[in-house]
Amino acid sequence: MFGAVVSGLVLFVVSGLATPVPEPVRHGLVVAVAVLGVLRDAGVVSFPLPQNARQVPQDVLRRDVARGALQFGFEMGTGVRTYVSSTVPYVLVVALLLTAPDAVTAVAAGVGFGLGRALTPTVRYASGDGEAWDAALHTHVRGITVVAGLSLAAALALLLFGTR
Repeated sequence: MFGAVVSGLVLFVVSGLATPVPEPVRHGLVVAVAVLGVLRDAGVVSFPLPQNARQVPQDVLRRDVARGALQFGFEMGTGVRTYVSSTVPYVLVVALLLTAPDAVTAVAAGVGFGLGRALTPTVRYASGDGEAWDAALHTHVRGITVVAGLSLAAALALLLFGTR
């Protein structure tokens, strides 16, 4: 959670750099990126995501389990280490960068991302059968990511272009 909140705060600090661009243009770009993300997750278009597509090395946990787990959690929370299976986090980053939110909104986005990152291993562990859970996830991951992307795109469109 801490890593995700730190990421949200970093995005808050640099988000003001886009403010010279007119607001309607920034908002249009956010929605366009959201739609592109949904198309990518649906398999209509293909492009690589800017991610560090590797797992945390096992020696991080072997040296000191508690410290290693905290390091892994922080890195996972920032999104800079491990795989990201959906385009949704990238859309959220673009939305935060281009809309220049207040600090509370940026922290809330970080908390949401952190909770989302924590949900998968928590639910997998709670299932009691990680291998069966992995197989079920593999079967449904595209549908889950598309629904998440559509939900985010709709929410952003309503927030940015809804009644004012």
